[in-house]
Amino acid sequence: MARIDFPGLSAFVAVATHRSFRKAAAELGVSPSAISHLLRDLEERLGVRLLNRTTRSVAPSDAGARLLQRLQPMFRDLNDALEEVNEFRDVPAGTLRLNAAHQAARMVLAPIMARFVRAYPQMRLEIVADDDLVDVVAGGFDAGLRFGESLQQDMIAVRFGPRQRWAIVAAPAYLDGREPPRTPHELKYHGCIRYRFHSGTFFHWEFEKDGEALEVEVDGPLTLGDQELMLRAAVDGAGIACVFEAVATPALAAGRVVRLLEDWCPDFPGFFLYYPSRRQLPLGLRAFIEMAREEWPAG
Repeated sequence: MARIDFPGLSAFVAVATHRSFRKAAAELGVSPSAISHLLRDLEERLGVRLLNRTTRSVAPSDAGARLLQRLQPMFRDLNDALEEVNEFRDVPAGTLRLNAAHQAARMVLAPIMARFVRAYPQMRLEIVADDDLVDVVAGGFDAGLRFGESLQQDMIAVRFGPRQRWAIVAAPAYLDGREPPRTPHELKYHGCIRYRFHSGTFFHWEFEKDGEALEVEVDGPLTLGDQELMLRAAVDGAGIACVFEAVATPALAAGRVVRLLEDWCPDFPGFFLYYPSRRQLPLGLRAFIEMAREEWPAG
């Protein structure tokens, strides 16, 4: 090449990372057609096909996979260098991309996202809700938000948001004529509303009392992947549900459900914001963390 084609290379890294022209265009703030044009020019300049495209998918070719492997650390270093320059600004500027589980986004990010964009008008905040475990580096995110036990070892984790607690709930109509469970082991005699992760695995209900920790694999006629739906099913008498206390609070206050096994449900640290240990903390991310600490001083 007569010159380094930074726009083309940037477009290639984004598309090859996301395996999607649409997601790459959203990350770079351009149209999918502009991304396609940049990639076509890059491939013509190199004389090599970098991406294999079909009507339903896009993936790096052998040459593209090798180029991506070399470019990703270079682009991370370049972003880190630009972030160091950003340190000399008076206020944060740029784009902050966060990936969070759906419930984490609703409970922890939603209360502060509007205040953040008002406080820092030169920042763009993008939040992607995804219940799968995501490689934030490969996905082009500044940070992710998950439970602490879900984090990779090479990540720096900051406790983010308030402490959480599980609530085991059922409708009075469901319990009518049934003996409520007195211990987690007695859940096997009940129809429970199960939660399945996008990965296909089931969530095991977690309990602790007097130093005894239990994980119980429940069973029941209904399986869902959303806590609001689980609570609605419990309200309608479909069975016993395990949801976050904050999700259940309005229904508990209204008497639509009652709480079970409360003495087996202590609070726990909740969610953690995580980012690569090798990366300098971006100024925008630092400001977001500080705002969360103002919202939840003990978080």
